[in-house]
Parts: sequence; structure tokens; C-alpha cells
Amino acid sequence: MKLITLFFVFALSSLNLSAATVTKDDEKLKKMIGRMLIVGFSDEAIDENSEIARQIKSYELGGVVLFDRFYNDRNRTKNISSPEQLQLLTSKLKSFSNKPLLISVDQEGGKVARLKPAYGFEATPSAKVVSELDEYMTKHIYNSLAKTLKNSGINCDFAPVVDLAINQENKVIVGLNRSYGSDSKEVVKYAKIFMDSLINEKIIGVLKHFPGHGSSLNDSHEGFVDISNTWSEVELEPYKELIKSGDVSMIMTAHVFNSKLDEIYPATLSYKVNTELLRGKLGYDGVVVSDDLQMKAVSSHYTLEQIVTLAINSGVDMLLFGNQLSTQDIDELVEVILAQVKSGAIPLERVLESNKRVELLHIKNELQ
Repeated sequence: MKLITLFFVFALSSLNLSAATVTKDDEKLKKMIGRMLIVGFSDEAIDENSEIARQIKSYELGGVVLFDRFYNDRNRTKNISSPEQLQLLTSKLKSFSNKPLLISVDQEGGKVARLKPAYGFEATPSAKVVSELDEYMTKHIYNSLAKTLKNSGINCDFAPVVDLAINQENKVIVGLNRSYGSDSKEVVKYAKIFMDSLINEKIIGVLKHFPGHGSSLNDSHEGFVDISNTWSEVELEPYKELIKSGDVSMIMTAHVFNSKLDEIYPATLSYKVNTELLRGKLGYDGVVVSDDLQMKAVSSHYTLEQIVTLAINSGVDMLLFGNQLSTQDIDELVEVILAQVKSGAIPLERVLESNKRVELLHIKNELQ
């Protein structure tokens, strides 16, 4: 195994990245880039002729993200309409991938749930409601949720939220009852129960939104969010404690700007936040996934080329393009990243590093 790994690394390091035309080496590199992508698509049923099937096979995509409805047309079904339909969709998605494929959703409970009772799924209460229950009931709720995800073919849940409910005027976290509270110990307690339930079903949980979104005033879906005057280090406490447990496989970045941590870039694009703080000071060695890079907090201020380059160089391992807020052509996306790697703007070492973390993620969680 070690010899195979060494050969793999050697082969990749010998890529001719200055070549002007597409070569076999470029095709290998495109697949490595593809492993760093989690993308959304618009179908509730797919076959071998579907665009997402081609993308999975061509680029060995790292993952997909599923939504129940279109963002701009809530009456129109996107990927989820019933338990039976979802099982068939996830089975098809996996059949097109030669490597483990992350099939992810935002299933927190309460208002943030893609698997809704209206479609035949069991309801899950919000984090705020759960925080008022005892541990026995909480375990029952999250064990049930994890089983539902497992039965649906979903292996990655963008939850739990570990943002502290610091700012009561916060609309996107506190206002939607997505936080377990303002006490970091309570947040850690309930988040750990959630994580354990997911782990028991071999589902990857994702802590979010680093380094903390609970003190913000605005919504990063809509535009620039500055938490410089409201954020405090106590918002790091849930991450510190949960990272120590050794059970954290993925952490999602927030598109918040905090001049105390980085005077130039929002967290998702910040080396100081994602590498120096999260990896260096907090000791995290798992996968870092971006929040949706089509949110206006970043997409309105940076070009696609700048977004992918800054995000990857900051330490983000997987880039999320939900294709809800806008539509990103995946072929174009891969070509943009490829050009940045070939020019040296994104070091090949970062791509290798992220691919290794993604591979270890699958091994740790026994994904097939």
C-alpha cells in the first residue's frame, strides 16, 4: 500500500503543468480537482445521459448536494420529493462514481431541513427546541434522523450548527432557531449527541460555520457580513472541544469578515483563519469545506478565478457550489482551477494535500 501511495504521489508530482494543451496528465489533474468539488444539480431523476452523471464520471466529483426545492421557485421540486424517489436518486448517483461520493444535504431540523414531513419524512425539531430537551430525548431524535438519512442513501449531513446564539437580532442563525444556545458547553453537549448519532450510521457530520456566525447581523446569502465588532473568541470554544474528541471529520467555513482575524479576506478565503487558526492553533487535521461559494458575500466581491484560488490557498479542501443561488458550469469551473494550478497560482501541493484529506475522510468513515 505504501509503495502504491508513493508511486501515486511521484506520478502526480511529475505532471507537466506548463503544457498549453490538454494531455493525459491534465486529465489526471482534472480528476484531482473534481475530487475537491461538491456540486448541486437540478434533477430528481437521473440516468446515464444526465449531465450530473457525466460530470461524476469525467471528473470523479467529490460530492453532490441535494435540495428539495429551487431557491427562486419554492413550488418547483429540485432533488427530493419522497423517500422512494430519494432512495432511487442516491442509488443512481453512487452507481456512476468509481470512488466514494459524498451525497450531502442540510438536514439540521426545524426550518432548515431538505427532508420534510410534507414529502413523507419524519420531522426533526430545531436546535433551539432540542436544547430544551433532556439527553435521552435528544439521542432518540438524532438517532431517528440518522437512520432516515442512512435509509435515504445520504452519507454527509451539513450539521450540526455550533454557532453560539450571541446576537439575538441575528436573522440567519438565531432567528431561524438553528443554535443550541449561547452557552458553549450546552452547544457542545447537543452537537456531540448529534454527531454520535450520525457516526453510528456511518454518516459524516459537518460542524458549521467556522469561526462563528452567531454574532452576525446580516445574512451571507445576501451580501457582505462584517462581524469584527460583534465576534469574540468564545465562539471558537465549541470547535476546540469537539476537535479534541477526535470525531470531527469536516468543518464548514463561514463567509463572514472579521478584521480581528484577517484584515483583508472573509473567513472562507482566509489563510489566517483556515490554516493558521483552525489547523495551527486549534489543531484540526480533517477536511475543510466551504459554505456555498455562490453566496453574495463572496460572489459579489470576487471573480470565480479569485474565489477558487483564494479558497484553496487558504486551506479549503472541498469547494461547495450548490447551484441554487446561481448556476455554475462545472466544466468551466474545472478549467478555471486547472489553469490556476498550471500557472502556479494554486500550488500543486495544495491539490495533493486536499485529495489526501478527502481520501482519509472516506477511510475514516468507511465510505464505499
